[in-house]
Amino acid sequence: MSHVLSAVAWPYTNGPRHIGHVAGFGVPSDVFSRYMRMAGHDVLMVSGTDEHGTPILVLAEQEGLTPQELVDKYNAVIAQDLTDLGLSYDLFTRTTTRNHYAVVQEMFRQVHANGYLIEQTQLVAISPSTGRTLPDRYIQGTCPICGFAEARGDQCDNCGNQLDPIDLIDPRSKINGEVPQFRESAHFFLDLPALAGALGEWLDGREASGTWRPNVIKFSRNLLNDLRPRAMTRDIDWGIPIPVDGWVDNPGKRLYVWFDAVIGYLSASIEWARRQGAPDRWRDWWNDADARSYYFQGKDNITFHAQIWPAELLAYAGKGDQGGEPGEYGVLNLPTEVVASEFMTLEGKQFSTSRGHVIYVQDVVARYGPDPIRYFICAAGPENQDSDFSWKEFVQRNNSELVAGWGNLVQRTATMVAKSFGEIPATDAVEPVDAELLSAVEAGFDAVGGLLERQRQKAALAEVMRLVGEANAYVSRTEPFKLKSDDQRERLGTVLHTLVQVVSDLNTMMSPFLPHSANRVHTVIGGQGELMPMPRLEVVRDLDDDSRSYPVITGDYSATPRWERRPVEVGATIAKPTGVFTKFDPDQVVADEQARLASGAETGEAPSE
Repeated sequence: MSHVLSAVAWPYTNGPRHIGHVAGFGVPSDVFSRYMRMAGHDVLMVSGTDEHGTPILVLAEQEGLTPQELVDKYNAVIAQDLTDLGLSYDLFTRTTTRNHYAVVQEMFRQVHANGYLIEQTQLVAISPSTGRTLPDRYIQGTCPICGFAEARGDQCDNCGNQLDPIDLIDPRSKINGEVPQFRESAHFFLDLPALAGALGEWLDGREASGTWRPNVIKFSRNLLNDLRPRAMTRDIDWGIPIPVDGWVDNPGKRLYVWFDAVIGYLSASIEWARRQGAPDRWRDWWNDADARSYYFQGKDNITFHAQIWPAELLAYAGKGDQGGEPGEYGVLNLPTEVVASEFMTLEGKQFSTSRGHVIYVQDVVARYGPDPIRYFICAAGPENQDSDFSWKEFVQRNNSELVAGWGNLVQRTATMVAKSFGEIPATDAVEPVDAELLSAVEAGFDAVGGLLERQRQKAALAEVMRLVGEANAYVSRTEPFKLKSDDQRERLGTVLHTLVQVVSDLNTMMSPFLPHSANRVHTVIGGQGELMPMPRLEVVRDLDDDSRSYPVITGDYSATPRWERRPVEVGATIAKPTGVFTKFDPDQVVADEQARLASGAETGEAPSE
């Protein structure tokens, strides 16, 4: 057993999550975390809502709310979205907690004391109409290096080079299209050149491990070619105060949201431990050199997880050219793997909330349930290349794979057992055809588990579905529905016992992908209670400010089953099943959903109670 940190990207509190978001950070991290718990590891899955930065101020003005009211609103919506999807966080919190403020300020103070935060002036982009600083990512223009027309003010997604807004050709605000003005302002910069050697050594080790996706390690290594100091503070009044004399009381200067947001993985771990009544337990995942950590996000966040966050960790430990000493948190583990997914489009176009070209998690779950969309993301999502979501393919995969393949096997097995025995029958003389299937399915635990541990979820799910096909073929070969005479009853019992065991095994393998339906299948084949523990939404008090409360996602996952065959219980009652999976009318779904997209009719609002 080892300690495994599942560090999941922090969704920004500017609205509900759509399926493109959760295809990158949400479902893949949950599948991995559930499997690793089943494999016997001590998993800590943490995240929360990212709540600082200029975009929050802009949206709050538009909605007539204070920034805190706005993030409170969308924090609750997002937490509900992710709970409904079944994402098994140990703690999903937020960056406006006092605990998070304290952890971020401790990190900043030590990085500054070690000499890796240097004070410089820079030209900052200002909105002429509001006088407010524009965040780098909200400025768009032509890349001066490769000519890409939609480069952002922090980096070019086409060539991967780090940029500053002033570098862009024809820069413009993505908020309102105006041309920004630039003025000088003093800020603290993270001295990335002084950390280049340590970053390169770390990436050498990660590349040698051979575990990172090729596109991620290549992009990460390319970042080393253009390292320069990067601003870690901003001219803004919404954020965490800068804990340095002469700055802490300045109402117009705050820590850059991307300095504070990545520290959320650490602060959430510390908050979780404090809420467990064991305030130092987080150290098992952060200070133990044998612990592993996996960071899940979309490819647009690779820079922050493969450069900025590791640089902060190295600087905090004093491991760059300037030397230095670790602060009170000690030497903190660097990421074992940055698990970045590619992008998902919708019906061939980019997701766009402003144009209504979007499918919100709350809407798709309300109409179709969580597991069909989880299945689609696992089977056809942007794991290692861009992918497209279409309603036609969504229905086709649900009907022809999930329902006609897996659902059919569950339904026919339970129906035959209920009709012929009413309980799981005993097995008699096992014939080669039975043993062959049982052996093939049991071998699937190693095959599928190995793929899941290596972040190959598409291949893992495909292997489970291949075994489902083998089981359905076994039904065709043995024809239990023809074994009706008294002298065939023992043989019928053996075949049906074999099928129940195989369904149980395959359900165990399916459960990280489809936890909701795994619980239903477990009940259908005579199981008691819940097979896969589910997350719950709770309202808690801020640990350091009793006047504040907020929702968190948490859960008790100690009852997670092991990743192995569990012999089914002879005599367990099996009744005639009701449908575990739902077949959708393809014409109706496609027509309805395309009409919604055309009209921009997704709700985007918090689900009603």
